[in-house]
Amino acid sequence: MIFKPMAIALVHHPVLDRRGDVVTSAVTNLDIHDLARLATTYNLSRYYLVTPAVEQQTLASRIIEHWQQGAGASYNPDRCHALDCLQVVNSLDEALADWRCLTGPESLAVLTGARHENGIDYPQAGTLAAERSIMLVFGTGHGLAPEVYAPDRPCLDPVRAGQYNHLSVRTAAAIIIDRLIGECHSVLPLSS
Repeated sequence: MIFKPMAIALVHHPVLDRRGDVVTSAVTNLDIHDLARLATTYNLSRYYLVTPAVEQQTLASRIIEHWQQGAGASYNPDRCHALDCLQVVNSLDEALADWRCLTGPESLAVLTGARHENGIDYPQAGTLAAERSIMLVFGTGHGLAPEVYAPDRPCLDPVRAGQYNHLSVRTAAAIIIDRLIGECHSVLPLSS
């Protein structure tokens, strides 16, 4: 099956902390690199890093600049290439608006989360991805805040493998993307 162009978004606000309070989580170097490499490996067109915190945006920009223009660009050209799909934005709405400008108004945000029940399964998500462009949305901290969930944003079934249910977002994203795309499907690039 061939999927329409696909994106991911890593949301740092609004997310929950361990007490269930809505917070802004910190951008990490590993999230920047690992998810960009994941997106590039699976031919995803965009990786949106979502944070309204100016200091976190500045940090992300400095890290990206080091690997794309600084000493890191010549040290590791593969990482430089992987970061081409990364875009830092203020909000999930901004990411979705940009994605829809690139792919059309029918593009859909598909949420992910470890605690969400009654979501869509991978075959259903695959059918969606074949029919329209999707953006898989991942939350940092202890998951996406309730305000992110909306009737027009389906949620993918959580990763289930055992009783322990606290994967890093990088690990969960890799499992989800591989389960969805895997070796049997391919993703179209954005049209020029």
